[in-house]
Amino acid sequence: MEPIEWWYTAGHLMGSSTDTQYSYMLSYFYYPGYGYDGFRILNLSNDNTGQFFSETVAVNYDVMAEDSLNIVALTMGGITESWANKTGMDDKIIPFEYNLSAEAVNGAIALEYEAEKPPLILADDGHFNLGEKSYTYYYSLTESKVTGTLTFDQVTEDVTGTAWIDRQYGSFNPLTEEDYEWFFIQLSNDMDLNIYSLFTRDRQLPDTATYKHMSVYVDSMTQYTTHDFDIERLAFHYMADSDMCYAQKWRLTSSQNDIDLVITTLNSDSEVQLPFRFFEGPTTIAGTVIGLPVTGMGFAELLHSYERPELAITYPAGERWTSSRAISWDIENPDDGRSLWYDLEYSINEKETFNTIIRGLQEPFFYWIDPPITTGSNCWFRLTAYSTDSTLTNAVVSATSSIYDPNLTSVDKTTADKRNADLFDIFPNPAEDILFLDLKEGSTFKNYLIIDIFGRTITEQEIYPNHRIQINVNHLPPGLYFIGLYSGSDLTLSKFLVR
Repeated sequence: MEPIEWWYTAGHLMGSSTDTQYSYMLSYFYYPGYGYDGFRILNLSNDNTGQFFSETVAVNYDVMAEDSLNIVALTMGGITESWANKTGMDDKIIPFEYNLSAEAVNGAIALEYEAEKPPLILADDGHFNLGEKSYTYYYSLTESKVTGTLTFDQVTEDVTGTAWIDRQYGSFNPLTEEDYEWFFIQLSNDMDLNIYSLFTRDRQLPDTATYKHMSVYVDSMTQYTTHDFDIERLAFHYMADSDMCYAQKWRLTSSQNDIDLVITTLNSDSEVQLPFRFFEGPTTIAGTVIGLPVTGMGFAELLHSYERPELAITYPAGERWTSSRAISWDIENPDDGRSLWYDLEYSINEKETFNTIIRGLQEPFFYWIDPPITTGSNCWFRLTAYSTDSTLTNAVVSATSSIYDPNLTSVDKTTADKRNADLFDIFPNPAEDILFLDLKEGSTFKNYLIIDIFGRTITEQEIYPNHRIQINVNHLPPGLYFIGLYSGSDLTLSKFLVR
C-alpha cells in the first residue's frame, strides 16, 4: 500500500420524475489513523436550486481488493457501503463496469457504471512527480454512462447521467501538501481534460512540470499530457463566514489543439468542511478547440484560498518627493493566481478629498508626469487594489504626507540607474523603429516587458543571457515607456522614449 490512496468519482445526473439536475461526488480514502482505515466523503447537490449536502465519515474497510475495484466500507455510523466491479454469469469481472452505493444523513446513491471510453493514463505511464517532493500514480475513466437511484432530502427517484472516475495513490497528500486547483472537463466534441495547477506554500505558480499537468483524451487512439497551458482566474467568491475565498471562474488556454475555454462553477457554496475545508462542485464550460465552438461540463476541486491584497506605499514615504521617480508600492501577500489592478489618487487638503491620478494600472508603480500641483504642496496618496471582479479589494493611504519638490534629485534613482547600467544597456534612446537591449555578463534576467505610462503591459518576451535583443517599437505611439526585466520575482525598470 502507498502512504495514501483514494478512489474518486463525480458526475451529473437527471431525475426521471422531477427533471431535477443533480451532481455528486464520492471518495474513499485509505489513510489509517484514530482506529479507522480511512474516511469517505459524499457530496450531493441539487443544481437547480444550489442546495448542497456534504458528509465526511470515518470508515473501516471490510474488503479492499488489490486485483480489482472491490471496496466494502463500514462507516462509523454502522452503514455498509460498496464500490465494486460488475461480474458476469461466469463470475468473471466485467472490465470498467461498476456498482456502487453510499448513504449519508441527507441522501444516498445506488448507481451502475458502464465506461464508454478507455482509461486516460496521466503523464503517459500513470506516474509523475507532483509538487515539491511528492509523487503519484494516476489514471482516469473520463466518461461512464450512469443509471440508478438518488435520494436527496428524503426524495428518491431514478436517475441517468454521466460520471468520471479517478484512481490515485502515492505520497502526495491533499491534507498536508501544496494547495491546488484541479478540474475535470468533458467537452461536447468528445474530448476530456484532467488538469492540475499547484501553488507553492508562498502562493507562487511555478511554470514547471511538477506544478502543472494537463492530460487530454482526444479519442480512442489519441491522448497526451502537456504542461504548456495557462489558467487565468476571472472571478472569486467568499464563503458565508468570509474566511475562505475560492476562484469561481477561469480561462484555460493551451497552444496544443488551440484550446480556449472558460470554466465556471455552477454553485458558489459547494464547500466541504471535513477533513479540512475545500471547494468541490460542478462546472460548466464554453469556448473553442481548434477554432470550433464547444460546450461541456465538469468538476472543480479547489484547495487554494485567496486573500485580499495587503498594500504598502513605498514611495513617497514622507519628507520631499519628486515626479522624476515613480510612485511605487508593495503587495505584502503576493499570489500568482490573483491578478490585480490598481487605482491611484492624491489629496492636497489633508485627506478631506482625493483626486484621481490613474485607474486600471497593472504594474505596481506609476510615473506621474507633470502633476497639476504646485511646488511645496503637501500630498497624501491613496492606493486601491482589486481583482478582476473586485471581490478581492483593499485600499491604503500613505503613512505620512510628502512635500512635492520637482527639483529634487533622487539618490535612489541615481543608484538604480548606475546598477542598471552595470546589468544592461538599451539604445538608441529615444528610439524610432528599433530598440536594442544588451544584457551584460552575469545578468540573470529571464524575460522582459514593455510597459506604458498607465502600467499596462504591451509586450512580454523570454530572453537569453549575453544576447542582444532587437525590439520593434515602430507600432508604439510616441511617448514615454518602460522596459522591465524580471529575475525571479524581482522587476528592474528603465525608461525610454519613442519618437
